[in-house]
Amino acid sequence: MARFTSVERAIDGYAHRFLDRAPLSGARAALTEFVVFGLKQAWACIFGAAVLAVLVGTRLWYPDDAALARNDFLVLAALVIQLAMVVFRLETLRELRVIVLFHIVGTGMELFKTDVGSWSYEGDGLLRIGGVPLYSGFMYAAVGSYMVRVYRMFDLRFERYPRRWITAILAGLIYVNFFSHHYVFDARYLLLVAIVLVFGRTRMQFTVFRSRFRMPLVVAFLLVAVFIWLAENIATWANAWAYPDQLDGWHLVSVAKLGSWFLLMMISVVLVAWVYPPRPPDARLPATR
Repeated sequence: MARFTSVERAIDGYAHRFLDRAPLSGARAALTEFVVFGLKQAWACIFGAAVLAVLVGTRLWYPDDAALARNDFLVLAALVIQLAMVVFRLETLRELRVIVLFHIVGTGMELFKTDVGSWSYEGDGLLRIGGVPLYSGFMYAAVGSYMVRVYRMFDLRFERYPRRWITAILAGLIYVNFFSHHYVFDARYLLLVAIVLVFGRTRMQFTVFRSRFRMPLVVAFLLVAVFIWLAENIATWANAWAYPDQLDGWHLVSVAKLGSWFLLMMISVVLVAWVYPPRPPDARLPATR
Protein backbone atom coordinates (compact mmCIF):
# COMPACT_ATOMS: atom_id res chain seq x y z
CA MET A 1 0.00 0.00 0.00
CA ALA A 2 2.95 2.35 0.55
CA ARG A 3 3.36 2.56 -3.21
CA PHE A 4 -0.04 4.29 -3.56
CA THR A 5 -0.86 7.95 -3.03
CA SER A 6 -3.61 8.80 -0.53
CA VAL A 7 -6.17 9.12 -3.32
CA GLU A 8 -5.11 5.79 -4.80
CA ARG A 9 -5.35 4.10 -1.40
CA ALA A 10 -8.95 5.29 -1.13
CA ILE A 11 -9.74 3.99 -4.63
CA ASP A 12 -7.98 0.71 -3.84
CA GLY A 13 -9.99 0.24 -0.65
CA TYR A 14 -13.25 0.88 -2.46
CA ALA A 15 -12.31 -1.50 -5.28
CA HIS A 16 -11.48 -4.30 -2.86
CA ARG A 17 -15.05 -4.27 -1.56
CA PHE A 18 -16.05 -5.74 -4.91
CA LEU A 19 -12.90 -7.51 -6.07
CA ASP A 20 -12.43 -9.56 -2.91
CA ARG A 21 -15.66 -11.37 -3.75
CA ALA A 22 -14.11 -12.79 -6.92
CA PRO A 23 -13.20 -16.52 -6.83
CA LEU A 24 -9.58 -17.53 -6.34
CA SER A 25 -9.40 -19.60 -9.52
CA GLY A 26 -11.21 -20.31 -12.75
CA ALA A 27 -12.46 -18.11 -15.56
CA ARG A 28 -13.90 -15.42 -13.30
CA ALA A 29 -10.60 -15.09 -11.45
CA ALA A 30 -8.76 -14.72 -14.77
CA LEU A 31 -11.31 -12.16 -15.94
CA THR A 32 -10.84 -10.19 -12.71
CA GLU A 33 -7.07 -10.06 -13.24
CA PHE A 34 -7.59 -8.91 -16.84
CA VAL A 35 -10.04 -6.14 -15.87
CA VAL A 36 -7.82 -4.91 -13.02
CA PHE A 37 -4.82 -4.89 -15.36
CA GLY A 38 -6.72 -2.69 -17.84
CA LEU A 39 -7.97 -0.33 -15.13
CA LYS A 40 -4.49 0.08 -13.65
CA GLN A 41 -3.02 0.74 -17.08
CA ALA A 42 -5.72 3.34 -17.76
CA TRP A 43 -4.99 4.99 -14.41
CA ALA A 44 -1.28 5.05 -15.19
CA CYS A 45 -2.07 6.82 -18.48
CA ILE A 46 -4.27 9.50 -16.90
CA PHE A 47 -1.84 12.37 -17.54
CA GLY A 48 -1.19 11.41 -21.16
CA ALA A 49 -4.89 10.69 -21.75
CA ALA A 50 -5.85 14.13 -20.41
CA VAL A 51 -3.29 15.88 -22.63
CA LEU A 52 -4.43 13.84 -25.63
CA ALA A 53 -8.08 14.69 -24.90
CA VAL A 54 -7.23 18.41 -24.89
CA LEU A 55 -5.38 18.05 -28.19
CA VAL A 56 -8.34 16.32 -29.81
CA GLY A 57 -10.87 18.71 -28.25
CA THR A 58 -9.06 21.81 -29.50
CA ARG A 59 -8.61 20.22 -32.92
CA LEU A 60 -12.38 19.82 -33.19
CA TRP A 61 -13.77 22.87 -31.40
CA TYR A 62 -11.14 25.55 -30.73
CA PRO A 63 -12.21 28.73 -32.59
CA ASP A 64 -9.84 29.97 -35.28
CA ASP A 65 -10.42 33.61 -34.29
CA ALA A 66 -9.82 33.14 -30.55
CA ALA A 67 -7.78 35.87 -28.86
CA LEU A 68 -5.54 33.23 -27.29
CA ALA A 69 -3.61 31.16 -29.82
CA ARG A 70 -4.42 27.45 -29.71
CA ASN A 71 -0.78 26.56 -29.04
CA ASP A 72 -0.70 28.86 -26.00
CA PHE A 73 -3.99 27.42 -24.78
CA LEU A 74 -2.48 23.94 -25.03
CA VAL A 75 0.52 25.03 -22.96
CA LEU A 76 -1.70 26.47 -20.24
CA ALA A 77 -4.03 23.46 -20.28
CA ALA A 78 -1.12 21.02 -19.97
CA LEU A 79 0.29 23.08 -17.09
CA VAL A 80 -3.07 22.96 -15.29
CA ILE A 81 -3.23 19.19 -15.78
CA GLN A 82 0.27 18.78 -14.36
CA LEU A 83 -0.50 20.95 -11.33
CA ALA A 84 -3.77 19.10 -10.75
CA MET A 85 -1.91 15.77 -10.78
CA VAL A 86 0.22 16.95 -7.85
CA VAL A 87 -2.38 19.00 -5.94
CA PHE A 88 -4.97 16.22 -5.99
CA ARG A 89 -2.32 13.64 -5.05
CA LEU A 90 -2.48 11.65 -8.24
CA GLU A 91 1.27 12.04 -8.61
CA THR A 92 3.98 12.42 -5.98
CA LEU A 93 6.61 15.14 -5.80
CA ARG A 94 9.21 12.40 -6.13
CA GLU A 95 7.68 11.41 -9.46
CA LEU A 96 7.59 15.03 -10.55
CA ARG A 97 11.38 15.07 -10.55
CA VAL A 98 11.65 12.47 -13.29
CA ILE A 99 8.85 14.13 -15.25
CA VAL A 100 10.84 17.39 -15.24
CA LEU A 101 13.79 15.41 -16.62
CA PHE A 102 11.57 14.15 -19.44
CA HIS A 103 10.66 17.79 -20.16
CA ILE A 104 14.31 18.80 -20.42
CA VAL A 105 15.42 15.81 -22.50
CA GLY A 106 12.38 16.04 -24.77
CA THR A 107 12.54 19.79 -25.34
CA GLY A 108 16.22 19.56 -26.26
CA MET A 109 15.37 16.96 -28.88
CA GLU A 110 12.42 19.01 -30.16
CA LEU A 111 14.54 22.11 -30.72
CA PHE A 112 17.03 20.16 -32.81
CA LYS A 113 14.56 17.99 -34.72
CA THR A 114 12.36 20.89 -35.78
CA ASP A 115 15.43 22.84 -36.87
CA VAL A 116 16.55 20.02 -39.20
CA GLY A 117 13.01 19.48 -40.50
CA SER A 118 12.19 16.09 -38.97
CA TRP A 119 8.76 17.47 -38.01
CA SER A 120 7.12 20.84 -37.55
CA TYR A 121 4.44 22.70 -35.59
CA GLU A 122 1.71 24.85 -37.05
CA GLY A 123 0.08 27.90 -35.59
CA ASP A 124 1.15 31.00 -33.73
CA GLY A 125 1.70 31.61 -30.07
CA LEU A 126 3.95 33.33 -27.57
CA LEU A 127 4.72 30.36 -25.31
CA ARG A 128 7.37 28.77 -27.46
CA ILE A 129 11.12 28.42 -27.90
CA GLY A 130 11.98 29.04 -31.53
CA GLY A 131 9.62 26.90 -33.57
CA VAL A 132 8.71 24.64 -30.64
CA PRO A 133 5.59 25.40 -28.58
CA LEU A 134 6.11 24.60 -24.92
CA TYR A 135 3.33 22.04 -24.81
CA SER A 136 5.66 19.66 -26.66
CA GLY A 137 7.58 19.03 -23.43
CA PHE A 138 4.38 17.84 -21.75
CA MET A 139 4.00 15.09 -24.34
CA TYR A 140 7.36 13.67 -23.27
CA ALA A 141 6.32 14.24 -19.65
CA ALA A 142 3.23 12.09 -20.33
CA VAL A 143 5.55 9.17 -21.13
CA GLY A 144 7.49 9.83 -17.93
CA SER A 145 4.29 10.04 -15.89
CA TYR A 146 3.13 6.69 -17.24
CA MET A 147 6.47 5.02 -16.55
CA VAL A 148 6.78 6.08 -12.92
CA ARG A 149 3.13 5.36 -12.15
CA VAL A 150 3.30 1.88 -13.67
CA TYR A 151 6.46 1.19 -11.67
CA ARG A 152 4.80 1.67 -8.30
CA MET A 153 1.22 0.58 -9.05
CA PHE A 154 2.32 -2.80 -10.38
CA ASP A 155 5.17 -3.11 -7.84
CA LEU A 156 7.68 -3.84 -10.60
CA ARG A 157 10.64 -6.07 -9.79
CA PHE A 158 13.36 -7.26 -12.16
CA GLU A 159 15.23 -10.51 -12.57
CA ARG A 160 18.82 -10.19 -13.82
CA TYR A 161 18.61 -6.44 -14.37
CA PRO A 162 21.86 -5.23 -16.01
CA ARG A 163 24.22 -2.88 -14.22
CA ARG A 164 22.84 0.63 -14.29
CA TRP A 165 26.07 2.19 -15.57
CA ILE A 166 25.77 -0.02 -18.66
CA THR A 167 22.17 1.06 -19.24
CA ALA A 168 23.15 4.70 -18.71
CA ILE A 169 25.88 4.48 -21.36
CA LEU A 170 23.50 2.77 -23.77
CA ALA A 171 20.82 5.42 -23.19
CA GLY A 172 23.39 8.17 -23.72
CA LEU A 173 24.45 6.64 -27.04
CA ILE A 174 20.82 6.40 -28.13
CA TYR A 175 20.18 10.04 -27.26
CA VAL A 176 23.30 11.15 -29.15
CA ASN A 177 22.26 9.09 -32.17
CA PHE A 178 18.94 10.93 -32.36
CA PHE A 179 21.06 13.99 -33.22
CA SER A 180 24.15 12.60 -34.91
CA HIS A 181 22.43 10.38 -37.49
CA HIS A 182 21.61 13.52 -39.48
CA TYR A 183 25.32 14.01 -40.12
CA VAL A 184 27.09 10.66 -39.73
CA PHE A 185 26.29 6.94 -39.69
CA ASP A 186 22.86 6.07 -38.28
CA ALA A 187 23.52 3.50 -35.56
CA ARG A 188 19.89 2.83 -34.60
CA TYR A 189 19.92 -0.80 -35.74
CA LEU A 190 23.13 -1.49 -33.84
CA LEU A 191 21.57 0.18 -30.81
CA LEU A 192 18.43 -1.96 -31.14
CA VAL A 193 20.61 -5.05 -31.15
CA ALA A 194 22.51 -3.70 -28.14
CA ILE A 195 19.24 -3.28 -26.19
CA VAL A 196 18.29 -6.89 -26.90
CA LEU A 197 21.75 -8.08 -25.82
CA VAL A 198 21.79 -6.02 -22.63
CA PHE A 199 18.19 -6.71 -21.58
CA GLY A 200 17.61 -10.07 -23.27
CA ARG A 201 17.85 -12.02 -19.99
CA THR A 202 15.90 -9.52 -17.91
CA ARG A 203 12.43 -10.48 -16.74
CA MET A 204 9.93 -8.08 -15.21
CA GLN A 205 7.66 -9.21 -12.38
CA PHE A 206 4.45 -7.33 -11.70
CA THR A 207 1.39 -7.70 -9.50
CA VAL A 208 -2.08 -7.12 -10.93
CA PHE A 209 -4.59 -8.15 -8.25
CA ARG A 210 -3.93 -11.48 -6.56
CA SER A 211 -1.51 -12.90 -9.11
CA ARG A 212 2.07 -11.96 -9.90
CA PHE A 213 3.23 -12.28 -13.50
CA ARG A 214 6.54 -12.39 -15.38
CA MET A 215 7.36 -10.86 -18.76
CA PRO A 216 10.59 -10.35 -20.75
CA LEU A 217 11.49 -6.69 -20.36
CA VAL A 218 12.23 -6.33 -24.08
CA VAL A 219 8.64 -7.40 -24.81
CA ALA A 220 7.37 -4.77 -22.36
CA PHE A 221 9.45 -2.13 -24.20
CA LEU A 222 7.87 -3.15 -27.50
CA LEU A 223 4.30 -3.11 -26.16
CA VAL A 224 4.70 0.38 -24.70
CA ALA A 225 6.28 1.56 -27.97
CA VAL A 226 3.20 0.32 -29.86
CA PHE A 227 0.84 2.25 -27.60
CA ILE A 228 2.96 5.42 -27.91
CA TRP A 229 2.81 5.02 -31.70
CA LEU A 230 -1.00 4.79 -31.51
CA ALA A 231 -1.11 7.94 -29.36
CA GLU A 232 1.24 9.63 -31.83
CA ASN A 233 -1.22 8.96 -34.64
CA ILE A 234 -4.02 10.60 -32.66
CA ALA A 235 -1.80 13.57 -31.79
CA THR A 236 -0.69 14.18 -35.38
CA TRP A 237 -4.31 13.92 -36.54
CA ALA A 238 -5.09 16.60 -33.94
CA ASN A 239 -2.40 18.84 -35.53
CA ALA A 240 -0.17 18.71 -32.47
CA TRP A 241 2.71 18.42 -34.95
CA ALA A 242 3.22 17.06 -38.46
CA TYR A 243 5.85 15.02 -40.22
CA PRO A 244 6.99 16.23 -43.66
CA ASP A 245 4.91 13.60 -45.47
CA GLN A 246 1.78 14.72 -43.56
CA LEU A 247 1.89 18.38 -44.60
CA ASP A 248 -0.33 17.78 -47.64
CA GLY A 249 -2.80 15.69 -45.65
CA TRP A 250 -2.85 13.50 -42.60
CA HIS A 251 -2.20 9.76 -42.80
CA LEU A 252 -0.91 7.13 -40.41
CA VAL A 253 2.57 7.63 -39.04
CA SER A 254 5.03 5.18 -40.53
CA VAL A 255 5.35 1.92 -38.63
CA ALA A 256 9.10 2.49 -38.83
CA LYS A 257 8.62 5.03 -36.04
CA LEU A 258 8.16 2.07 -33.69
CA GLY A 259 11.92 1.68 -33.77
CA SER A 260 12.39 5.25 -32.56
CA TRP A 261 9.89 4.77 -29.74
CA PHE A 262 11.54 1.48 -28.78
CA LEU A 263 14.84 3.33 -28.48
CA LEU A 264 13.15 6.09 -26.50
CA MET A 265 12.00 3.43 -24.02
CA MET A 266 15.65 2.80 -23.15
CA ILE A 267 16.15 6.47 -22.32
CA SER A 268 12.89 6.45 -20.36
CA VAL A 269 13.94 3.46 -18.27
CA VAL A 270 17.23 5.12 -17.30
CA LEU A 271 15.44 8.33 -16.28
CA VAL A 272 12.89 6.43 -14.19
CA ALA A 273 15.67 4.37 -12.59
CA TRP A 274 17.06 7.66 -11.25
CA VAL A 275 13.95 7.99 -9.06
CA TYR A 276 13.06 4.32 -8.61
CA PRO A 277 16.19 2.12 -8.66
CA PRO A 278 15.30 -1.29 -10.12
CA ARG A 279 14.55 -3.77 -7.35
CA PRO A 280 15.20 -7.53 -7.44
CA PRO A 281 12.31 -9.97 -6.95
CA ASP A 282 10.89 -10.37 -3.46
CA ALA A 283 11.08 -14.00 -2.32
CA ARG A 284 7.79 -13.46 -0.47
CA LEU A 285 6.08 -12.53 -3.77
CA PRO A 286 6.94 -15.30 -6.24
CA ALA A 287 5.69 -14.90 -9.79
CA THR A 288 2.97 -17.45 -10.40
CA ARG A 289 2.37 -16.97 -14.13
